[in-house]
Amino acid sequence: MTTHISRRSLLRAGAAVALAGAWPCAAIAGEPLRYHIVAAPGRWSLVGPRYPETDVWAFAGTIPGPLIRAKQGGRLSVLVENRLQEATTVHWHGLRVPNGMDGVPDLTQKPIAPGASFLYEFDVPDAGTYWYHPHYRSFEQVGRGLAGALIVEEAAPPAVDRDLLWVLDDWRLERDASISDDFGNVHDVMRNGRIGNTVTVNGRVAEQVAVRAGERLRLRLVNVANARIFGLDFTGHQPLVLTLDGQPVEPHEPPGGHVVLGPGMRVDLILDCVGGPGERFAVNDMFYRGLEYRLLDLAYGPEAPLRERPSAPPAALARNTMPEPDLAKAVRHDVVFGGGMMGGMMGGMMGGMMGGQRMDMRAMMRHGMAWTINGVAAGGHDLAPLLTLERGRTHVLAMANDTVWHHPIHLHGHSFRVIARNSQPTRYREWRDTVLVAPRERVDIAFVADNPGNWMFHCHILEHQESGMTAVFRVA
Repeated sequence: MTTHISRRSLLRAGAAVALAGAWPCAAIAGEPLRYHIVAAPGRWSLVGPRYPETDVWAFAGTIPGPLIRAKQGGRLSVLVENRLQEATTVHWHGLRVPNGMDGVPDLTQKPIAPGASFLYEFDVPDAGTYWYHPHYRSFEQVGRGLAGALIVEEAAPPAVDRDLLWVLDDWRLERDASISDDFGNVHDVMRNGRIGNTVTVNGRVAEQVAVRAGERLRLRLVNVANARIFGLDFTGHQPLVLTLDGQPVEPHEPPGGHVVLGPGMRVDLILDCVGGPGERFAVNDMFYRGLEYRLLDLAYGPEAPLRERPSAPPAALARNTMPEPDLAKAVRHDVVFGGGMMGGMMGGMMGGMMGGQRMDMRAMMRHGMAWTINGVAAGGHDLAPLLTLERGRTHVLAMANDTVWHHPIHLHGHSFRVIARNSQPTRYREWRDTVLVAPRERVDIAFVADNPGNWMFHCHILEHQESGMTAVFRVA
């Protein structure tokens, strides 16, 4: 049984910025921007001076890892050195990189062995907020701290007073602030994944974020948690959604007033600070009914307002470079997600490690499998393709969540338009790379399969991915 650190720690989280780390060289015209990042064990103060530092695994010694920045249309070169006691890789979540740079062990590259290094180098054609993390035993490596943000700056950013980044994470800690070692336990695997008891923003539990009356913020939110879904309510404020998963959208208020981010998802907001000097407003996480808590406070300083009234609503940002799907000529594919506790538990085929044997759910569980895509519970990464997608064609994935749990579904190598939910066209037809599919929901996505190779397609609740809800799509 897990010992919780304290309810107070769960109810308090903050925004101390801890984004030091890599040493980017000055970019020379026509040459890539270079980073050198080391993955290694370390210690980090997650919950403040009243508790011991926590043993973590970190990129460049910081939680989160160093912020990587690049210009749209530029090129990145990142040397990753592995000083862990096990292999690792780095996946560039949301970036449409060449297949060999995607960071999936055994599928797109050999794992980076302890003591070895790997050079990732790729162009960044699309502006936006992205992140990076291991794809090797990610349910534990991410859970111990290996994650960082990556920002590709657009040529014409919106006019704001400050550009803030909140990397949201969630940890399962013991009373001494050590990380609970119960990774991959059956309860987490069969239900909604590894939900922690302590939430951090930029690697710290704190109390507040300082703001000034009248200022306009661009607030970039990145959910790097294993499984926690955030549903943030900005009391007294009306944030506008500017981008989803890095992709511009018509600025709009979040549906229901809550900014929802499943694991792997990102949202950029425009937040006008409409409070007065000295006031405080809570930012609450409202996603799980009965488990609501205060994430942090927006604390207004004593300074006079920067402006008396908010600026005009922002215009939509320029589109990125994805080709527009041609729905009239699209090829349709049905994708069904199954398994899990309380969800029928019909069993399925054991792909990958079990060589395609059909088993009931009890037998699947004995092999650590609990979830399926189209009836197949896949183990590992080097899998036979579940679907082969004709290159250059538009494809529609008609996805059905036949379980009682949420699933943030992530497609590597591509972004897609979310075109329908439960057969109803979506209002914004937003571009995404990770879409949250609610229990029993049907979601249709469309994209042009223009990036050749074998690509992962999986639930980004990392315990679900590890225990079967993963597949490979081939673009050829």
